[in-house]
Amino acid sequence: MSKITMLGTGLIGMFYTMSLHGNRSRDRVEVVYSRTPERAKKFAGDWGIPRWTTDLAEAINDPETDVVVIGLPNNQHAEAAIMAAEAGKAVLCTKPLARTAAEAKQMLDAVEKAGVFHGYLEDLVYTPKTLKALQSVRNGALGKVLWTRSRETHPGPHSDWFWTKEISGGGVIIDMGCHCIEIGRSFIGKEVRPVEVMCWADTQVHPIEAEDHAIGLVKYANGAIGQFEVSWTFRGGMDLRDEVSGTEGTIWLNHWLRTGFDMFTAVGEKGYVAEKAEGETGWLFPVGDEVGALGYVEMFNDMLNALDAGTQPMETFYDGYVVNAIMDAAYRSVESKRWEPVLLDDWRGSDEVDTGVELTEYDADHFLVKQEKMPDGRLKVILKEKASGRIVQKVVEA
Repeated sequence: MSKITMLGTGLIGMFYTMSLHGNRSRDRVEVVYSRTPERAKKFAGDWGIPRWTTDLAEAINDPETDVVVIGLPNNQHAEAAIMAAEAGKAVLCTKPLARTAAEAKQMLDAVEKAGVFHGYLEDLVYTPKTLKALQSVRNGALGKVLWTRSRETHPGPHSDWFWTKEISGGGVIIDMGCHCIEIGRSFIGKEVRPVEVMCWADTQVHPIEAEDHAIGLVKYANGAIGQFEVSWTFRGGMDLRDEVSGTEGTIWLNHWLRTGFDMFTAVGEKGYVAEKAEGETGWLFPVGDEVGALGYVEMFNDMLNALDAGTQPMETFYDGYVVNAIMDAAYRSVESKRWEPVLLDDWRGSDEVDTGVELTEYDADHFLVKQEKMPDGRLKVILKEKASGRIVQKVVEA
C-alpha cells in the first residue's frame, strides 16, 4: 500500500486522485497541497484526504507518506522533485518533466543520486488501445516501424498558467508535443536515438506570447520519422489520434472524438460531457471512462506495481529528459527554420544508424519492389534488376 502526497488540485490532480482512489484501491492520497487554503480544504473533503496544506515542504516531508505525485505547473516540477528526492521519497511527475532538457537533467540527476524510485507520468502511452498496439508492434505485426503520426488538438488548456510562457516553458509544443513525441518514441523504439527535428510553429489565434499551433518531424537514427501535430486552435472538442506505419502493416488509433459513443441532444446534456468539450447540445461524443480512456489507471498500476516490485516502470525521468531534449530541438528549429540536432548529454540507447533499404530477393536476377493483384486477376510484379539497377515489371496471367 502506498501512502501518497498529492501536489496540485487542478484538473490533473483530480484525474490522478480519481485513478488512485478508484476500484476500491489500497493506495491512498493522505496529504494534498494547494496554493490556496480554500481549494486545498475542498479537494481534501471531496476525495476523503485526511490532511491538507498550503506549505509545499510540509506536504513533501509529511512523515506518513512515501510517494510524492507532482501535478503542479511546469515551473515548480524541478523544485518539488528535488525536494522529494532529498526527502528519500518515491517521486512521480506529470508531463512534461520540465521546461527544458537542462532542467529535466537536474531532476534526473537528483533522483538517481538519491537512489529513489521515479516515474514519468506520460498517460497517453498507457491508454488501453496504445498498450495493445505497442504489444502488436513488439510482436512484429507491423515489421519495421517507418513512420508514426500523433495528433492532439483542442481549443486550449483550462488554467491560466498554461498560457504564460515563463511558467509553462512554451505553448502547445511543451504542453502536448510531449505526449505525441513520447508516443512516437514508444512505437519506433526507445533504444533508437532521436537525431534531429524540423518544426513549424506559430501563434495563429490567441493573444499570447507562446505558440498555439505546431507541426514537427523527429528523425531517428534507424531512418524512422515521428510526426507530431498539436494545436490550441482546433474547434469541436479534443482530438487524440495516432497512426503507425511499418513495412508489414499499419495501425490507426482514435482515442477521443470517435470512441463508439455518439449522442444527439436538442435540449442539452445537463452536465459534464467530456474533457475539452465545447458545448452540450447537438452531436456530442461522451467518454464512458475518462481516466481509463486517457491511460491514468494503467499508468498508476504500472508505477505502483513497479515500486512494489523494486523494478523500473515503463516511463522514467530519463524518458522525460529525452522528450525535453527533442522539444528543445523543435523550438530551435522554429527559430532557425531548418533541421536542428537533438542534443543529449546522456544517451542510454543504441548508437546504431540506418543501414539502408532492406532488399527482398525475387529470383537470382531481381529484387522485389512490389506485387499487386490487378482487377482482371493478373498478378503484376515490379522488380529491380540486380545487374543494371533498372526497374522492370512482370505480369503473371490469372
